[in-house]
Amino acid sequence: MITFPVAKINLGLNVVERRSDGYHNIQTVFFPVPIRDSLEVVEMNRDFPSSIDCDIKLTNIPIEGDEQHNLVVKAYNMLKNDFNLPRVHVHLYKGIPTQAGMGGGSSDCAYMITLLNKMFSLGMSNEEMEKKATTLGADCAFFIKSTPAYAEGIGEDLHPINLDLSNWYIAVVKPDIAVPTKEAFSNIRPHYPAENCHKIVMQPVKTWKGRLINDFEDNVFALHPEIKQIKEHLYRLGATYASMSGSGSSVFGLFHKPIDIHREYPKWFTFMGKLNQENNYSKE
Repeated sequence: MITFPVAKINLGLNVVERRSDGYHNIQTVFFPVPIRDSLEVVEMNRDFPSSIDCDIKLTNIPIEGDEQHNLVVKAYNMLKNDFNLPRVHVHLYKGIPTQAGMGGGSSDCAYMITLLNKMFSLGMSNEEMEKKATTLGADCAFFIKSTPAYAEGIGEDLHPINLDLSNWYIAVVKPDIAVPTKEAFSNIRPHYPAENCHKIVMQPVKTWKGRLINDFEDNVFALHPEIKQIKEHLYRLGATYASMSGSGSSVFGLFHKPIDIHREYPKWFTFMGKLNQENNYSKE
């Protein structure tokens, strides 16, 4: 069985409180975008000589570290503790850039859960799958449905919203810059914004600039001016709204018509596409 995990962007991201457990509470709007990975799972033959229950192969974009620590494998192992799952072969083709603030690993994790649920008739509801996904990552639960949502808490407290951006084109630029989470949080001062991002995104996109804020930008831009320059250039190219996604380092812009973003940044990952609701959210 095969499925196609999608990426996400953050429409506003406000760090509002530091928690007693060391994490931070946030307010953000998650929105899926049609940048995709490909995740295929095949049941392993009983006689196949492997000591690994979830044999994974990663292609296209390299991911550092032990493959058995990948969130896809962790999702399998978590469900295997609760269900009688057979051994499987997994092929994960990475199309979503890593260390981009676009949730690629979290999406793979959630789509693995939904795929295994369907493939082996586990009978879990969306709510049950969201609860399990949250144990593996704060934003994993969003990708169980992959539909627009306002999020609070550490990103797991989801509230579906009716946000239609299907008339907009999105350009994404991911520079070859890694922004470690610790670095992104280094100078963050939690505070509640003057306007809630949920309220702002329900108004026309042309009103977002200067109001819809990503709290990580000031710190990340100071450390990596190249990322700030991308955002400024997207506005010069005609973006109605532009922002860094998550804690970086990808930057996106919303446009009324497509542009040749690859010509602007030929050496970096780029994407240009139409935000089409039906295509964004399909898991098949």
